[in-house]
Amino acid sequence: MQNLRIIFVPGKNPKPRPEEHKPQLWRCLLRGVEQVNPGLAVELAGYPEVFELASWNHIYYHRYKPIERDLPWIEHLLTRTEATEEERTQIHSLRTRVGRLIYHLADWFPYLVRFAPDPAVKAAVLETRRYFENRKNIACRIREVLKNLVKDAWTRNQQILLIGHSMGSIIAYDALWELGRQEGYQGKVDLFLTIGSPLGMRFVQHRLVDANVEKEIRSPNNIRKWINISSMGDLTALDPYLAGDFEEMVDNGLVESIRDEHKNVYNYFTDAKGLNVHRSYGYLVNARVGKAIADWIESVQPAKTD
Repeated sequence: MQNLRIIFVPGKNPKPRPEEHKPQLWRCLLRGVEQVNPGLAVELAGYPEVFELASWNHIYYHRYKPIERDLPWIEHLLTRTEATEEERTQIHSLRTRVGRLIYHLADWFPYLVRFAPDPAVKAAVLETRRYFENRKNIACRIREVLKNLVKDAWTRNQQILLIGHSMGSIIAYDALWELGRQEGYQGKVDLFLTIGSPLGMRFVQHRLVDANVEKEIRSPNNIRKWINISSMGDLTALDPYLAGDFEEMVDNGLVESIRDEHKNVYNYFTDAKGLNVHRSYGYLVNARVGKAIADWIESVQPAKTD
């Protein structure tokens, strides 16, 4: 396992201090792997050093979130394996479908976002706008956090699984483009795993760091495989199908494959406010995410001999 590095890039909003946040994310990741491969989860648990957190949120928000708010809900989450029928009904409700329609329209006509029913998604648009405007060089500063971790893993010849949640997937995409296209690093991320990603939105795609560069250097050139997993009802992952949006990367040989998984993927994280199908903890415990991680580990680990 020492030749592996799993780097997690969190999404928007203030997060707990890294020394508190990282162990909880790790527990959820292990639970996801355990659901599909218990033996591998036990083995992986013995190597917590393979897991890195690209903690950028305190730079962006200038504060931390108390971990105590999350702990009881994480404990509850770790006892579960699937969404209840009531939660699935809520996820497929008319309100969710109407919200998705409004956000699809707002992606083409941004002024319509003010009519959107979910304040969390409205906030996401504002947060990404601040990132794309790079006020006070903030976007460059937070990308450096991730780039330093990736470069360190390349220096150690480690195989990298890069997990980008929500806005973290945007930061990861931009950072990889800069590392390969601007800074000339030759390393590759073995698997880019995006979860709850807004990279399918036109608003986002038109503002990525490679959006206005010449065709010859468009798209990162340092991703071996890309898997995108979106939960049902996750409005932040408005367009859960990235394979079509980024198919030029496959056509031009920049990535071996891009695979989307969305159907019957449920994020069943709940807290005092109710069901939240976008939370990173809920994605990490999901068996589909766990399988993607387990399959990657088994594909890059040397085969054991008796």
